[in-house]
Amino acid sequence: MAVPIAVLDCDLLLYGRGHRTLDRFKLEDVTDEYLVSTYGFPRQFIYYLVDLLGDSLSRPTQRSRAISPETQILAALGFYTSGSFQTRMGDAIGISQASMSRCVANVTEALVERASQFIHFPEDEATVQSLKDDFYGLAGMPGVLGVVDCTHVAIKAPNAEDLSYVNRKGLHSLNCLMVCDARGVLLSAETHWPGSLPDCTVLQQAALTSQFETELHKDGWLLGDSSFFLRTWLMTPLHIPETPAEYRYNMAHSATHNVIERTFRTIRSRFRCLDGSKGTLQYSPEKSSHIILACCVLHNISLEHGLDVWSSPATGHMEQLEEEYEQMESMDSEACRIRQELLLTHFS
Repeated sequence: MAVPIAVLDCDLLLYGRGHRTLDRFKLEDVTDEYLVSTYGFPRQFIYYLVDLLGDSLSRPTQRSRAISPETQILAALGFYTSGSFQTRMGDAIGISQASMSRCVANVTEALVERASQFIHFPEDEATVQSLKDDFYGLAGMPGVLGVVDCTHVAIKAPNAEDLSYVNRKGLHSLNCLMVCDARGVLLSAETHWPGSLPDCTVLQQAALTSQFETELHKDGWLLGDSSFFLRTWLMTPLHIPETPAEYRYNMAHSATHNVIERTFRTIRSRFRCLDGSKGTLQYSPEKSSHIILACCVLHNISLEHGLDVWSSPATGHMEQLEEEYEQMESMDSEACRIRQELLLTHFS
C-alpha cells in the first residue's frame, strides 16, 4: 500500500516553531562583484544596512523573524535594483518568492521609519551656508537651498478604480515631489501624490510649502521650473526674458535646476523597480509610495557612502511628464520684488 506523502507547511519550514534564524546565504562567501551585480551594492554597504535595520527586522511580532536581517535585506535590495522577484534571486539566498515579497515589505517599512533621519534640510548655519556655496559653484545662482521638481512613477491600477491616479498620458502613477542639494542628496521627498495632480497643485498641497511658509526661510530659496508659481521662497525662471540680466538669470537657473533631473535619472538607474522597464509597481498606491520612499532613503545612504552613480547611463521608460500649463507670472508682489532684486544684484 502506497504511503501518502505529507504536504509540508512551507512557512513551518521557513520560520519553524522555535523562530530559529535561518542563515542560508553568507556574504563572506561571495565576491563584491557578485553582490553589486546581483543586489546592486557592495558588501560594506550591506553590512551597514544590517546594523541599521537589524533590530527592526528581528521584531518578535513579525512572522519573518526566522529569516535573518541579512537575508531580508538582500531580498529587498534584489527587488529594488532589479524590479522583479526572479526565482534565481530567491534561490540564491534560499527563500521562496512569497518570502521574498514579505522581506521587501519588512525592509521597506524599516527604511520608511528612518526617512526623516536621512532625508531632511540642514539646520545649522554652517551646513546651510555650505549648501548655498555648493549651488553657487554650479552656475553662480546665489541663496539656493535646494532645487525642486516632480517625477512620476508608474503603479498598477488600484483595485477600486480611482481616476485620481491616471496621469496626463493615461497611465496610473504617483507624482513624487522632491528637493535635492547640489550633489543630488534628497532634502525632501513626498511620494504619495496621485498622478492626476499637476506639479503646481502637488506643491500647493505639500508639506514642503507649509514648512517654508511657516518657518520663513528668509535667508534663501528653492529653485523650481515654470510648472510652479513664483513665491518668496521659490524662484522660477522668467517666461519671456528680455534684458541681458534676465537671460543670464534664466541660464543660471536652468543649469542649477538641472541637478534634480540628474538625480531623478540616478534614482531610476539604480532602482530599476521605479524605472518602468519591468512594468509598473504591482502594489497599492500606499505601498508603492513606501517603496519609492525607501529607495529615496537608500539613495541618500548610498551617497553618504560615496556610491555615486551619476556617471551611469540613464535607463527606463518612465519619463518626466511635461506639464501643460498657462505660463503666468505670480501675483505675489513680494516674490516679484525679491526676484527683481536678485536680477539687479547678481545678474546685471
